[in-house]
Amino acid sequence: MVGTGGPVATFSVWDYVVFFGVIVGAAGIGLFQAIRGRKEASSEEFLLGGRQMTAIPVAMSLTASFMSGITVIGTPAEAYKFGIAYWVFGISYAIMAAMSAEIFVPLFYRLGITSAYEYLEMRFSRPVRIIGTSMYIAQTVTTHFLTGLHLWGVLVATGVVCIVYCTLGGLKAVIWTDVLQMVIMLAGFVAVIARGAVLQGGLGQIWEDARIGGRLEAFDFDPDPLKRHTFWTIVIGGSIMWASIYSINQSQVQRYISCKTLGHAKMSLYVNMVGLWATVSLAVFSGLTMYSIYKNCDPLSNGDVNTSDQLLPYLVMDILEDYPGVPGLFVAAAYSGTLSTVSSSINALVAVTVEDFIFPNVKPLTTKQVTWMNMGLSVFFGGVCIGMAGVASLMGSVLQAALSIFGMIGGPLLGLYLLGMLFRTANSKGAIAGLITGLAVTLWVGIGAQLYPPTADKTNPLPLSTANCTNRLNFTTVVPPTSPVTLTTPDDVRPALADSWYSLSYLYFALLATLVTMASGLLVSIFTGGLKQDEQSSDLFVRKSDLFCFNFCTKSKESDIPEKAAQDINLGKTNSAYVDFEESTTNVGKSTKL
Repeated sequence: MVGTGGPVATFSVWDYVVFFGVIVGAAGIGLFQAIRGRKEASSEEFLLGGRQMTAIPVAMSLTASFMSGITVIGTPAEAYKFGIAYWVFGISYAIMAAMSAEIFVPLFYRLGITSAYEYLEMRFSRPVRIIGTSMYIAQTVTTHFLTGLHLWGVLVATGVVCIVYCTLGGLKAVIWTDVLQMVIMLAGFVAVIARGAVLQGGLGQIWEDARIGGRLEAFDFDPDPLKRHTFWTIVIGGSIMWASIYSINQSQVQRYISCKTLGHAKMSLYVNMVGLWATVSLAVFSGLTMYSIYKNCDPLSNGDVNTSDQLLPYLVMDILEDYPGVPGLFVAAAYSGTLSTVSSSINALVAVTVEDFIFPNVKPLTTKQVTWMNMGLSVFFGGVCIGMAGVASLMGSVLQAALSIFGMIGGPLLGLYLLGMLFRTANSKGAIAGLITGLAVTLWVGIGAQLYPPTADKTNPLPLSTANCTNRLNFTTVVPPTSPVTLTTPDDVRPALADSWYSLSYLYFALLATLVTMASGLLVSIFTGGLKQDEQSSDLFVRKSDLFCFNFCTKSKESDIPEKAAQDINLGKTNSAYVDFEESTTNVGKSTKL
């Protein structure tokens, strides 16, 4: 009987058919793109899709890239244990999209870069670029410990497929495969919700069970920075954390600078925002569905699963075993998320390695040599990512761990970029000092938080029960809030900082690192003489004309703007570094020769 504990069914033949059908489909897209682009084997074609992509597929790829197996597995478990507070991230996604589209995209697009870290050399110096690239590689490889999936055999099989289509098809294959994988991820959530609604008597009953269980309290306006999830930690801290991912992370930057115009690049981020809203909504409601079914028999407390990240797979096999092929669809959804993340990482790692380490240090290579080098690096980084993903079997909850890593490493990098983009006096010495200081501070608090986790009064776990379990493996019942659980270690073991500094919400890691990096970098720059304004091109800084609000306010005065500037403001300049020479700007009534 569903929801009463005990072992569940295993994969049927049809489940394997559906699962491997998805994997073969992904490989087929890669092969198609490889055959289609066999005459365009340039490095730009491989790494940036010839810079001719449009907004919609890029937007879906942006969403799929970080809506990984971590999200498919971790977010429903988050809603199951803590309620719908995670839904508030929808506000963070909107702020992140606006920041990325209006501040970072115009600058990167204007410079015509391939690696996001090229900017650091243009603005500061080559050592700053090397450090930034190295931090990105470390962050990317580290987060592949945290796929949320634990089956070595399938990880290797799907990883090999991923390497095949990344190696043969390049960025175009990655983006179009992401489109397929995005659809599959959403279909997996819909299948879980639909079946749960049938079993529980409708969506209304699921919502009512969540209300009775205290899981509909989304807005906690407590300003305490030590509480894990409040309105402020999610909106303020979460916005900066996601901005560090979407604004400067090579995996994302590489996608939107592959767009054929600045307008398409900006639009891809706003469409991506809608995709993130849809994904997080379905993921959270899947968690509420899981709570409605297991409200009186928690599989984790009952010993049916070992970690919270196994909850959703357990639910799928419990409620969908009578529908051959549907559990296979869900597992395909989870692995599609992982494939998407790994494929984007492979392509981005190849790009930064080639652009930041190889091209500046070797003599000019032929097109054939570059092609073989790109393909070889894809295979190498694919192997590294598979190995890291396999180690995930040694870890517990992955969602918070992954976001913490993004904050600890991405936060200092975001601060470094903002330091360079906003402050003309910032110099290379200040950049390096700020980056090191920001990284040291955030690693200090982040590692401390892992060694001395916050107590239950800061994380606010909601009550669960095993009262109605008929197959009980572990007779532990999670007690209600009136008798709070204490997860602390003995007082003589926990240092004084454990309940203050180390208890800082993980969502504030990126914000803390960004502010420390900018402040310390600016101070060191000032004390070391700053930078003369005539030493830097204005293209390296944020312009007023880049911002949407400026464009909107000046629209009525378009006649006062020079013709070229008017094109930039209204449509986004079609960058001459990567436009089709035959493309015309019809809005001004004539062809633009580049």
